[in-house]
Amino acid sequence: MERAKNNSQLAVLGIESSCDDTSASVYIDGKVCSNVVASQKIHEEFGGVVPEWASRKHQLNIVPTVHSALQKAGVSMADIDGIACTQGPGLMGSLLVGHSFAKGLAVSSNIPYVNVNHIDAHVLAHFIDGDIPPLPFLCLLVSGGHTQIVVVRNHFEIEILGKTIDDAAGEAFDKAGKMLNLPYPAGPIIDQKAMLGDPNAFQFNTPTVEALDFSFSGLKTSILYFLQKEVRKDASFVTHNINDLCASIQHTIVSYLISKMDKAIAETGIIHIGIAGGVAANSELRAAMQTLASKYQGVGYEPKFEYCTDNAAMIAYAGKVKLERKEYGTLNEVCFTRK
Repeated sequence: MERAKNNSQLAVLGIESSCDDTSASVYIDGKVCSNVVASQKIHEEFGGVVPEWASRKHQLNIVPTVHSALQKAGVSMADIDGIACTQGPGLMGSLLVGHSFAKGLAVSSNIPYVNVNHIDAHVLAHFIDGDIPPLPFLCLLVSGGHTQIVVVRNHFEIEILGKTIDDAAGEAFDKAGKMLNLPYPAGPIIDQKAMLGDPNAFQFNTPTVEALDFSFSGLKTSILYFLQKEVRKDASFVTHNINDLCASIQHTIVSYLISKMDKAIAETGIIHIGIAGGVAANSELRAAMQTLASKYQGVGYEPKFEYCTDNAAMIAYAGKVKLERKEYGTLNEVCFTRK
């Protein structure tokens, strides 16, 4: 493992396989040289990710995805100084594919590998390129499986201030989309249709949860009961009001998220804020975060769209930091939780 260098010019191969997207990225000298994502369309017909299918598709996709990332970056494995892979959280079968492949590739290439927490990587996407937030900053992490408010004090010095006690914001979008007969994943479709609708057309209940924690199960129930009631009166209600429904549901979720972030700023006094995770690509949420930051004379920071959804560039960057610190993984280690 003598090839690893302790400087900013490390060439890192990142591998991400926490859910259904297989991704590989090459990060060299402070630059993302490639970021390849192989998506699995098969899950759309089931209305959600099927774990068994996901792991099998990862096995098929991981070799060509890594090969493509190296090719697009114009490098070979001989140029790579270390490998970073997602250790979790995520689907166990999917994680095992990426984890096992990364270990094997590291051994065969005689280079170190590091484990990266998927959630930490989403937050650290702010440091990949573009405007980098000053430390400390508040970050709203919103995805299909997680919703958290954290304080980022430094790399891997991340304190959770609040989290969902049940479902995540991304799941709320997808489940609402299923109720509206929209394809999976529904989040981007709801965002598009919401632009054509009235966000105040319909009202939905949001839960009252103490402190900075979240809850979305009650909101989903509120949407379900409302739709059932209206469809009994008019079978075409959803079809005739789809844009207004999407706008109202999205506005309810976004307003709820922003209200918690507003409270976090007031409690901590930290006025610079960021957003991360798949739902961070939502246009209304991004705009609302900017408005909130301006309210406190702070600045809102947003990673590029390609670094919001699951991707290996964020894994490669976080891995670069760990490689510099020589926080290597071990060959007999199987770890799918935060370290």
